[in-house]
Amino acid sequence: MTTLLTLAVLVLVAIAIWQLTKIFELSQLKTEQHQIATDSDNKNNGYMLFAFLVFIYGITIFSFWKYGKFLLPEAGSAHGEEYDSLMLVSMVIIFIVQTLTQALLHYFGYKYSGKKGQKALFYADNDRLEFIWTIIPVIVLAGLILWGLYTWTTIMDVNDEDDPIIVELYAQQFNWTARYGGGDNVLGGANVRMIDIDKANVLGLDESDTYGHDDVIVKELHLPVGRKVNFKMRSQDVLHSAYMPHFRAQMNCVPGMITEFSFTPIYTTEEMRMNEDVVDKVKRTNKLRAEKAVRTGEAIDPWEFDYVLLCNKICGKSHYNMQMKIIVETEEEYNEWMKGQSTFSETVMKDETSPAFNTVSSVSIGE
Repeated sequence: MTTLLTLAVLVLVAIAIWQLTKIFELSQLKTEQHQIATDSDNKNNGYMLFAFLVFIYGITIFSFWKYGKFLLPEAGSAHGEEYDSLMLVSMVIIFIVQTLTQALLHYFGYKYSGKKGQKALFYADNDRLEFIWTIIPVIVLAGLILWGLYTWTTIMDVNDEDDPIIVELYAQQFNWTARYGGGDNVLGGANVRMIDIDKANVLGLDESDTYGHDDVIVKELHLPVGRKVNFKMRSQDVLHSAYMPHFRAQMNCVPGMITEFSFTPIYTTEEMRMNEDVVDKVKRTNKLRAEKAVRTGEAIDPWEFDYVLLCNKICGKSHYNMQMKIIVETEEEYNEWMKGQSTFSETVMKDETSPAFNTVSSVSIGE
């Protein structure tokens, strides 16, 4: 990245010097003024078009080679494969069209550069050509749109037919809180107007709603592999966005309303850690961390892959730190973990001195 920025600065400095030279020439009284492009000017511009064509293709190839390894690994959700296929096809079509059109644009700019005494031949209109270059994009785009709508409809099929786990994701500046439906798998009513800081009812749960008495509130999201999860999302303050990149899932959290999204995890955290792309990323990351530790003298622990929930809206000064760890595990491990969690009635409603929710492994942004 440093090398790229250095090259960019050098290019900009060169352009600035060239512009200053042109200004100096124009300021000289004896300098010959050319208001009309000459054959030499047109020829040079043609060569520059070819040079720029080589540059954009070169930077594209370099980007694929240098930064392709930073792409996300295999999707960890059931719908992720279809999502990735749609994205791949779209990018391939865009790349092919960009390659052909830019090549033709720069080639014709050179081949048909202006020459003295030569007049351009043009068509006022050509119905056949206009039909061809109109119908092809229409067919391609219509296909992509229909495929996209089908994929979107499939992904957004939030229903209770597959016995999903109901989980609420509650966003506030600048942290996440998750709430499970408990034994009855039904979330109790909640409203931000019911937030009671003195009783540590920070999610605004309705204490009179019996469905909420067994709700489990945590700061670390656990999901069983192979089990559909229906997420209901709320925001306390501003617009947030629940973004789980490894599951190809994102949904805005809007103050005053509940938004929904669902997916089925297909790989546990341990299984994803064995993925070749993830193993390579962990190795590269820990190499950089080790080099930094040697350079700064600080003790830096090795990094280990985890699924993560992020905020994908710029929601304030600590937006970058708004994240939650997601653990995908087997059904047995999930049930065992759930047994060890306290319910809403066992914390806020029963003993006000107890923590409002399970805060194991959680750290306040303010701290």
